Amino acid sequence: MNKVYLDYAATTPCDERVVKEMADYWNKNFANPSSIHQDGMRAKQCLEKNRAKIAELIGAQAKEIIFTSGGTEANNTAIKSAAKANAGKGNHIISTAIEHPSVLESLKFLEKCGFEVTLLEVDPYGRVDLDKLTEAIRPQTILVSVMHANNEIGTIQPISDIVSTVKRIKEDILVHTDAVQSLGHIPVHVRKMGMDLLSASAHKFYGPKGVGLLYIKKGTKMTPLIHGGGQEGGKRASTENTPAIAGMRKALEINAQNMDKEAKETAKLRDLFKKKIKEHIPQVRFNGHPKYGLPNNLSMSVKYIDGEALALRLDLEGISCSTGSACSSEKGLPSQTLQAIGLSGEWIHGTIRFSLGKYTCLEDIDYCVAALTKVVQALRNLSPLGDVAHYRQHPVK
Repeated sequence: MNKVYLDYAATTPCDERVVKEMADYWNKNFANPSSIHQDGMRAKQCLEKNRAKIAELIGAQAKEIIFTSGGTEANNTAIKSAAKANAGKGNHIISTAIEHPSVLESLKFLEKCGFEVTLLEVDPYGRVDLDKLTEAIRPQTILVSVMHANNEIGTIQPISDIVSTVKRIKEDILVHTDAVQSLGHIPVHVRKMGMDLLSASAHKFYGPKGVGLLYIKKGTKMTPLIHGGGQEGGKRASTENTPAIAGMRKALEINAQNMDKEAKETAKLRDLFKKKIKEHIPQVRFNGHPKYGLPNNLSMSVKYIDGEALALRLDLEGISCSTGSACSSEKGLPSQTLQAIGLSGEWIHGTIRFSLGKYTCLEDIDYCVAALTKVVQALRNLSPLGDVAHYRQHPVK
């Protein structure tokens, strides 16, 4: 049995060059960067060099980067800290119905604290309507949070246009972008895009787990979410994870060098994958924007079967994939993203997400298509949801 990993949107394997880069930080250059002795000062120098390089790679200044434990903490910090620090200006926040749970749950928490939240609808491809955004802005609006690329369907938002729209109406509204799925895979440049806050996580672009970053534009008012020793310029207490930060910097450097080539190769494989699925399996639809989408994302819905059953059966065939966001799969609730783009329960029920990566090859795609075809046929033959007789009479190719 082959082993095929097609769940890169959930997490990526750590690049061997990244692992090698981190090695010295575990038992040689291991000191606490807040310590005043020479070992501590050397660790501090390494920390700041890594910060400066990461900032350069995303178009920021070194002092505008703080390190977090990952994307969830970065999103929580961006939204809660910005809201609390700017509560004197207003209490209204705008976001979308397709954000990551770490954003939506943060917004629910703020609603309990007296803030008002507007969740924008999206079009059938998952894109924000700028006219609806304009209509939603009030004098009391202090923050707009829109993700760069959706973790379930891969749709990319026009962030630069969103920022321009918001700032044209009210300059002091902060704009936050969850770039966890996009950084390292498509170009991200904070100065050119114009946002005030940006979140990212290293394990989504072949770096280590347990480390992320939050870009905070110079001059942005923030109240710390985590209090303690005053690390990260007083914005985020806790001893810095220096090995993981070095790994995140190395991963970003590698991705910056190969991004265009890998994106084209991955998109080519994804499109071939999609074409073969269409040829072999009837009654399927693909979710997300056909033009503005991540190169590695393939979200598909299959009629007359259960997506979770499909994912589990594919796992038995050696194929790792997802029914949606790995971060929310344990809740067992219908995907809010798929509901927001207008899918009926029948389609939502049979949705599965494949996400490709730089180690995916043509043989993986061919194997997956063959296994997927077999499993879909088997599940449909057992399913009470569809016209089983029809599928027996007109079998899948």
